[in-house]
Amino acid sequence: MADVKQVIVIEDDPEMIELVKLILTKDGFDVIGVDNGRDGLTRIGEVLPDVVLLDLMMPGMDGWEVYQAVKANENTKHIPVIIITAKAQSIDRVLGLHIAKVDDYITKPFSPSELVNSVRKVLLKT
Repeated sequence: MADVKQVIVIEDDPEMIELVKLILTKDGFDVIGVDNGRDGLTRIGEVLPDVVLLDLMMPGMDGWEVYQAVKANENTKHIPVIIITAKAQSIDRVLGLHIAKVDDYITKPFSPSELVNSVRKVLLKT
């Protein structure tokens, strides 16, 4: 059996977590959903997933804060992060991909194939 890749989804919308789980589990990934940034950061440290899918707009600790904490930690900085957000403005995309150096950026709503392709593309780079 192939090595099952672990994905952590940090997203404050439970329906979005379920959607991502459904799409990626069907494609053979092991998916853990977390509904806030602080708990998400804890889970990343415990699990050391292959990829993190991260929403930007969350109450409390937002996605950028989680991203910066992941990249600042010696144990987790190698983990690729894909931003999933409803913020579709091009400036956010530029900030995400070029300034913060996230691994990929998906805007909501997205298609199942767009999500799977993004995760696979990022895993190929690791």
